[in-house]
Amino acid sequence: MTVTVRELVDAAGPALKLRLAAGARGLDRAIGAPRVQLPGLALAGFLPQLHPDRIQVLGNSEVSYLATLGDQAARDAVRAVADAGVACFVVTNGTATPAAIAEAAEATGVAAFETSLRTADFIDIATTWLEDRLAPETLVHGDLVEMYGLGVLLLGKSGIGKSEAALDLVARGHRLVADDVVQLRRISPTMLRGQAARLLEHHMEIRGVGVIDIEALFGTLATVDEGEVDLVVELVEWPGTPDRLGLIEEHRAVLDVELPVVKLPVRPGRSMALLIETAARNHLLRRRGRNSAGALAERLDRELEGRRELRVRGSGR
Repeated sequence: MTVTVRELVDAAGPALKLRLAAGARGLDRAIGAPRVQLPGLALAGFLPQLHPDRIQVLGNSEVSYLATLGDQAARDAVRAVADAGVACFVVTNGTATPAAIAEAAEATGVAAFETSLRTADFIDIATTWLEDRLAPETLVHGDLVEMYGLGVLLLGKSGIGKSEAALDLVARGHRLVADDVVQLRRISPTMLRGQAARLLEHHMEIRGVGVIDIEALFGTLATVDEGEVDLVVELVEWPGTPDRLGLIEEHRAVLDVELPVVKLPVRPGRSMALLIETAARNHLLRRRGRNSAGALAERLDRELEGRRELRVRGSGR
């Protein structure tokens, strides 16, 4: 996934205080990575460390280094960096764009900008914006509900009752993030964020009722635009031999993020909303180090071990 330099300027330009200095032809170049780069070594001639498709930030050190070179040497150094396929140049700290950069930008079609921000501030803001826009994403068929501060992703085959369970949870005071189609984005190596598809925001389809507007029916506090995903609850058909104690902890990788999974069998008469709430509460307890199933299993093991010891002692008399 990529974004163009023009998209960066249009969306984040005011926050980044960008001003185009040269190379307007380069506004449609692609930015392919969220990390920006200080091209000091590349300007010195060590091009293998240069990463194409990244923003090249020139702070005081880089600009001062160019000033130590002769005019032709400076132009050659910048031209070599531009020819490597970089996204754009940004000169920070309110420094005027050196002639060598402006000339190379015009010649190669690589946009050059100036900003009054300090180098560290520009890098922080630009990286945050790019990480959000370039985050890997996928669509899943399910519902996402925020409850007890957790994002609970409801999965299951079509018609098993995901939307009905989500509606019941909303009626119990929880908040709907998305119904039917959940757009998931990996915002960090360990975190997913979900939101509704743009045209489906705040809406839900209930068989026999049709499409309903959750915000209109339950109020603005019943919905939220996006939320993190902490737990997957999969609704499944009633199995022959379910895990009675809950000792088996399952996980599922979504966009390379491992998420804990609870499988809830669906059967007429079961309150799925209550069971999902219980699963969420139990997940919170496990986060705090309290594993009810594990603690019970340990007590049972100690009890059985004690009885075995008594039998051994009794048989030895």
